Amino acid sequence: MSLAIFDLDNTLISIDSDHAWGEFLLEQGAVDPIAYREANERFMADYKAGTLDMAAFLEVALKPLADNTPEQLAAWHQQFMASKIEPHILPKAEELLARHRTRGDTLLIVTATNHFITAPIAERLGVDYLIAVNPEMENGRYTGRVSGIPSYREGKITRLHEWLEDKDFTLDGAWFYSDSHNDLPLLEEVDHPVAVDPDDTLRQVAEQRQWRIMSLRD
Repeated sequence: MSLAIFDLDNTLISIDSDHAWGEFLLEQGAVDPIAYREANERFMADYKAGTLDMAAFLEVALKPLADNTPEQLAAWHQQFMASKIEPHILPKAEELLARHRTRGDTLLIVTATNHFITAPIAERLGVDYLIAVNPEMENGRYTGRVSGIPSYREGKITRLHEWLEDKDFTLDGAWFYSDSHNDLPLLEEVDHPVAVDPDDTLRQVAEQRQWRIMSLRD
């Protein structure tokens, strides 16, 4: 039995859930239609280029959580799951998860998207463990700030090792599946790195290092 670790966005689902949540908020009229859309697109481009300023991104991304009640956010997320996420869950991703379950592996999603967005997605996929960016809460409301280290790039390794300290698992024989060159630090940490529908940079590295390359979309 090993740890099977998965990136979420554009790996197990065929979209970026952070970006899709931003689009959903725009559709609800919940954010400034010009400034927020411009920021959402700019941050997505920066992420793909590997130049994302995570602090600046989170300042914008977590503000709508602070600006709305938990009840309103929960209602929106239910709609978001049905309209934006469910159509983009990849059947082959569910088959891959099922294969690891059958092997007796422990499933874990490690994502740079925040816990509010991703926890219901992980639950829908039947993945018990999730490491995500943690939005800070005070008195039952989101503050708009982040709690702890964001699980982005090298931060994924830091958060994973913090998580492992409280568990009986190790990285011996571990797998990690990702589409993004931003995840190279964690891909280099595991015994079985797998590039899933990789971006051009990750594909080049995977080919050079003879890592497995696979598609969950064909």
